[in-house]
Amino acid sequence: MTRTVVVTGASAGVGRAVARRYAARGARLALLARGAAGLAAAERDCRERGAADVRCYQVDVADAGAVQRAADDVVHHFGGIDVWINNAMASVFAPAWEIPAAEFRRVTEVTYLGTVHGTLAALRHMRAHGRGAIVQVGSALAYRGIPLQSAYCASKHAVQGFNDSLRAELLHDCPGVTLSMVQLPAINTPQFSWVRTRLPRHPQPVPPIFAPEVAARAVVWAAEHGPRELNVGGPTWRARLGNVLFPGLLDRALARSGYDSQQTATPIDPTTWRDNLDRPGDQERDHGAEGVFTDRAHRRSAALWVGTHKPAVSAVALTGLAVLVTGLVRRLR
Repeated sequence: MTRTVVVTGASAGVGRAVARRYAARGARLALLARGAAGLAAAERDCRERGAADVRCYQVDVADAGAVQRAADDVVHHFGGIDVWINNAMASVFAPAWEIPAAEFRRVTEVTYLGTVHGTLAALRHMRAHGRGAIVQVGSALAYRGIPLQSAYCASKHAVQGFNDSLRAELLHDCPGVTLSMVQLPAINTPQFSWVRTRLPRHPQPVPPIFAPEVAARAVVWAAEHGPRELNVGGPTWRARLGNVLFPGLLDRALARSGYDSQQTATPIDPTTWRDNLDRPGDQERDHGAEGVFTDRAHRRSAALWVGTHKPAVSAVALTGLAVLVTGLVRRLR
């Protein structure tokens, strides 16, 4: 069956990788993003990879009306929406006291409210048919805030709370619609070359870094299987577990290492740096899915494999335990 999939933030990074993966499966795709050049290149990518059809919408997810109109147009042309991926995001790299209120507002409007707008637009049509899958592209930072990204971390925390409430509502009123959140580790996307920053050196994702294709595999799997959450990569597991067990120690560790780990050794010139907070970073030039850290990005994740193969992992673990117990019993006889 040909599926209709909507991806926000589809012109670059994780959204671009997700769109490519669905295109290779022959899906009908609706791509939402702000940048004209990025969207046009994403459409070419998807058509070349075998998408059944592609429609592009140059919209800002902070505009609820524009997102709803795009969703309505998708339904008009494709007959419905099977999967909706909320991926669009924005961030500011700076200590909280150096971020003006307007920038906090903008990050929140894109990263949190953009997710809400997309979700509600999808639900307007999915609830009418009693089925569908919504996937929120989240982050380990939805549970563990880090220095220099207070606006982004707060927005991802907000998405997590929104999801918890909405999931219970869907289970009560429309259990045929699944809601998942994919919690990502550091991903090599173009955002680190166009994020708004007040740091002296080039921003980077906190190592270890993973390729966008790793995130795309996780997102597509989540849409198909509907898990409550899917943690991608060992760093995500460690961040979440550490935040539960040793939050105070993490505060101090991040105070010591959180500044340097988010910057390369390369200085930047703040007078020439161009960010994408208020305007698209790929309006005139396509940046693709990957950022500038390709040589350091892992293309596999053992933790993701475990998360997507839980029955097999559980069976192996139980078998091993049974063998161990049997051996101990024989020794005691």
